Amino acid sequence: MTFWSQWFRSPQAAGRAGAPETKASRGAALLALTSAGQPVWTPRDYAALAREGFQGNAIVYRVVRMIAEAAASVPWLYFEGRRERPDHPLGHLLRAPNPLEGGADLLEQLYGFLLVSGNAYAEAVRVDGIVQEIYALRPDRMTLVPGAKGWPVAYEYSVEGRKIRYAVSDDEKPILHVRLFHPLNDHYGFSPMEAAAAAIDVHNAAMGWNKALLDNGARPSGALVYNGPPGVSLTADQFERLKSELEDSFQGSTNAGRPLLLEGGLDWKALSVTPRDMDFIEAKAAAARDIALAFGVPPVLIGLPGDSTYSNYSEANRAFWRQCVLPLAQRMAANIARWLGPDFGTVPDITLDLDAIAALSEEREALWRRVGAADFLSRDEKRAATGYGDGREEG
Repeated sequence: MTFWSQWFRSPQAAGRAGAPETKASRGAALLALTSAGQPVWTPRDYAALAREGFQGNAIVYRVVRMIAEAAASVPWLYFEGRRERPDHPLGHLLRAPNPLEGGADLLEQLYGFLLVSGNAYAEAVRVDGIVQEIYALRPDRMTLVPGAKGWPVAYEYSVEGRKIRYAVSDDEKPILHVRLFHPLNDHYGFSPMEAAAAAIDVHNAAMGWNKALLDNGARPSGALVYNGPPGVSLTADQFERLKSELEDSFQGSTNAGRPLLLEGGLDWKALSVTPRDMDFIEAKAAAARDIALAFGVPPVLIGLPGDSTYSNYSEANRAFWRQCVLPLAQRMAANIARWLGPDFGTVPDITLDLDAIAALSEEREALWRRVGAADFLSRDEKRAATGYGDGREEG
């Protein structure tokens, strides 16, 4: 039985472990034909995405930090069947995953890697078969090795020429791989930063243009026109001397506003092209909105002017949590539960504690008012409608 079929098999299939036949995807086996068991490399330059996007663009940096920090702050609730387990050992492990980090630090790294590269990897350190620590691993250093049936049989982590191989089996799952949907890749996820790559380039180019404008005196470029006697022009030496004097005395922000003394028939003509004529401001703002859109962040939350999609900031903030943060957090919780749950006997049902999210407090208050005013509902029905009467019992 393969690792993946063991992971996803139903309780009925588990009871027939001794059956001579096992379930397996007929199409997945074809994936191995394209790689012949060799590592499948990440099909993009992660370093360039991180450098030009996260490190070189303020909009990308802000939206990634907003999403990662918000998702990492959501408390998790652990259930076994209908019984809540606040003392579940997986919860204790995730609150202190290793000696160097807290639970929020680890999750923020995983969310950040997932947003930048489309993939997130975590390593489980086991001692005597028991998980003791969890670490996040950089996605650009990880490669996936598919087996004969197309599913991963190993992961290889490389740093400065050194390589560590993590074998995957039915009993050993050292690596968690969380990925975003990719329509053209069987093994790796697609990053929202890739979808926003063109907008990031436009925004970075606009910032570079603005910086060059400041370096050149915070004004559009112009031309020196020679109005000397007909048939007479500047010699090569005069031209080079004039060019050198202009660069030394008038270029740069420290020389902004210095008067230009012209002689010998020279006249200064400012060029008519201005940032407004080039739609510079509009293009920069449009690129920033496209970046925010790719990550699922309402543009109004990052201070973009002129965005009227939402009537107010609170509405945009609720949409940010409902449509962006919570689905990402629930995905991570489900993956970690399925990955490490068997180490603690059973796979816990991890849900998000929405009552602890301040941004959703208005929604809760409105729900409580509506349910409280519904006289045709019993007390138990009201508790069920507000999420407190679903039959689950606290431990």
